[in-house]
Parts: sequence; structure tokens; C-alpha cells
Amino acid sequence: MTPTFNHLVKSPTLMLALGFGSGLMKKGPGTAGSLVGLLFYCAMAPLSPAVYVGLVALGFVGGIWICGRAAAQLQIKDPGCIVWDEIIGMLIACWLVPLEPAWLLLAFGLFRLFDILKPWPIRWLDRNLQGGLGIMVDDVAAGLVSCGFVHLAMFVAASGPLVSG
Repeated sequence: MTPTFNHLVKSPTLMLALGFGSGLMKKGPGTAGSLVGLLFYCAMAPLSPAVYVGLVALGFVGGIWICGRAAAQLQIKDPGCIVWDEIIGMLIACWLVPLEPAWLLLAFGLFRLFDILKPWPIRWLDRNLQGGLGIMVDDVAAGLVSCGFVHLAMFVAASGPLVSG
């Protein structure tokens, strides 16, 4: 089944799984879902780290069910229109990243890069896990790797010049 906005209105599961409609984009639904995740991050960034992690963990655990059920409803193993996984992956990529355009753009770009290229172990997770967990976990891994690289870049930037003149 090819979902439409009417399907989303009738199904809260599809509304969440398809990122409030962002997954309906004909080109780049994963990028659109990642942008929704970035918007969520901007709203959630002021939360305490513990509350933030708790909400993202809840989004991950709930996402396993949401994505699995949506895939079953759509009768497709891992439909590209399901973008809840990108939303959660983006929230992980942005964890504790300052609300500054350069850092947010770096987090977004790295997340999209790792989500699209799927280097090891992300590719292994994508190919070997099934159902809602399989849909979610590769994006979680891409988010974790992206977050690590962003925080490394922030550390290097805060350390000053690497070479003294």
C-alpha cells in the first residue's frame, strides 16, 4: 500500500511512523524525517540531559513497536516512508550539541552520511535485524557514530589550534 495523508489522519501509528507526513515526500523522505528530528532537537535541547535521554530512549523503544506495526500495515519490510527511525537517530546525533547553525549542520550532515552509506557495523545491523528493531537500530547506530564525531569536532574546536605558529 502506498500511504497518503488520509492514511496518516486515520492512523496515529502511521502519523508517528511517517514523521507527521515528512515520510510522504517523493524525494528524500529520510532527509525530510531527519529535518523533523532536528526541529524536535531544537525544542528539546533545553531539557536536562537525563530527561532528554529518557525521552529519546522512550522514542526508541516505542519506535520499535511503531515502525514494526506501520511496516505490517503497509505490507512492506522496511518502507522508506517510515522515518520515525530518522527522527530518533537525529535526536541521538544532536545530543548535547549547541544550538548553533554550524554544529547542527555538522550533526545533520554526518547523520545523513552515515544513514545513507551505512558503514560497518551500521550495514550489518540493517541487514541482519528484522521488524521494528531492524528498522530502528541502524539509525540509532548512525546517530551514535554521528554524535561521537560531532563531539570530537567540538572538543578539537575548543582546544584551539592544533599547530602553533
